[in-house]
Amino acid sequence: MPVDFTDKQGGKKYGQLRKEQEAILDDINQTFADDKDYVEEYEDLADRLQRYKEQFMEFDEDNSGDIDIMELKRMMEKLGQAKTHLELKKMIAEVDTTDSGTIHYNEFVGMMLGKKSSVLKLILMFEEKKKEKEKPKGVAPKKSLSDLP
Repeated sequence: MPVDFTDKQGGKKYGQLRKEQEAILDDINQTFADDKDYVEEYEDLADRLQRYKEQFMEFDEDNSGDIDIMELKRMMEKLGQAKTHLELKKMIAEVDTTDSGTIHYNEFVGMMLGKKSSVLKLILMFEEKKKEKEKPKGVAPKKSLSDLP
């Protein structure tokens, strides 16, 4: 049964749409998890798929199941990578296999797991690497001149 994501009510309705979208994305993730090619290539496939789902849901602001050009624009701005309208259209065209003008979740995961590099994939991978480095916490250790090389 297709889910109608066009109703933009908040509150309980929004939460329900969010849960329905998450279930749909979990089904798509299961399809990728069952694919022998991906299982052989990635040891941490389940973790990757979970991260991709969370990332996609964060950027799919209206829970439509697609990332459209305006959502991509806001996503790039959040990542500090503002792009022109033409650049955004090119980024979508690199990933969009159905010529819908949007990025569906299965296209998003295919892009992230695929061999082909796209601008969007490179930006997202760069941002993920940047997040992984945890800053030290607490008071910095005291140094003296004898500690210098």
